[in-house]
Amino acid sequence: MNRGDGAGRGGVNLPALRGHNEAVLLGLLRAAGPPGLGRAELADGAGLTPQAVSKIAARLAADGLVADAGRGPSTGGKPRTLLRLVPGARHAVGVHLDRDELRAVRVDLAGVVVARLRVPLDFGAGPEPVVDAVVEAVAGLRGRTGTPPPVGVGVAAPGPLDWRSGVLGRVTGFPNWAGFPLREVLAGRLGLPVVLDKDTNAAVATGGPGGPGAGTSVYLHVGTGLGAGLRLDGEIHRGARSAAGEFGHQVLSLDGPPCRCGGRGCLEVLCLDAVARGDLPEAARILGEGAANLVALLDVDRVLLGGRVVDADPDIFVTGVRAALAARPLIDTAPPTVAQAPGGIAEGAAELALTPLYVHPGTPPAGG
Repeated sequence: MNRGDGAGRGGVNLPALRGHNEAVLLGLLRAAGPPGLGRAELADGAGLTPQAVSKIAARLAADGLVADAGRGPSTGGKPRTLLRLVPGARHAVGVHLDRDELRAVRVDLAGVVVARLRVPLDFGAGPEPVVDAVVEAVAGLRGRTGTPPPVGVGVAAPGPLDWRSGVLGRVTGFPNWAGFPLREVLAGRLGLPVVLDKDTNAAVATGGPGGPGAGTSVYLHVGTGLGAGLRLDGEIHRGARSAAGEFGHQVLSLDGPPCRCGGRGCLEVLCLDAVARGDLPEAARILGEGAANLVALLDVDRVLLGGRVVDADPDIFVTGVRAALAARPLIDTAPPTVAQAPGGIAEGAAELALTPLYVHPGTPPAGG
């Protein structure tokens, strides 16, 4: 097979798809980290010819995105010249819109947070003041004068929402947001590419492809509400109608207390009632029962826990969820691992904004 055609690999030698090949190389260099990679390694990983890699690398270097990283150890011949990603060459902004506060971060190309911002927010005040708050936050995080603008802004908001159209649905408790085109409005105000997704989907994106949330995992969020982010076989699962992950509204008690969604005995109302009473072990036990249902359905590798309630006392929730999973073994194997999530939702939103820059080997070109 011709190495240059990229069949079955990450790269393609077609001028019209130059951007795809550049994204493949950037993805390989990001995954490699500071040591960098030689051109032969990049060619092998991308499924491109060494000549194609040299041309693409030259363009990326001219843009300041990659740089020489010195010589690698010799393997018997001439020492390799290594290339590395230049993390500080660009940045992205991630914004988490919670019901009562806004958190935002600026990250470099490696996803490392270089600046943070946290301010009060009244999500129930409606779209106009929230949009103003996001615009102000992005302006505050853009960095010193003369730096390139962000490559994009990722915004994580309460669901339900349609991540394809960027339009919010009937957010539980906030019906005035229904039908608001948040992504379009923000892109117009900011003059930047904007990605909008549910807060829980952003959380499970933290660390990027291959990061701590990779594989088949679920992220369970306990804050002012309950939700889940799903990562199935390494990919964020949103569902055909962007409705996947409405974890908090599974019914655990048919005759239980009314929930703000209109149902009764939902996991969310039961868990948050226990939190309000100060009974965190009971809240963790209830969360664990819901997690066990999800694990039985999806057979996940790991369960990640986050949100302000969990973050205030993670040991109680990790222990409670772990105990609930161990009490309901369905197959004769070890239960999934349970841990506090490695990063925040704003960081995950920034990761979503970085995603278009990187393509990983095996990913077909858009439209291919």
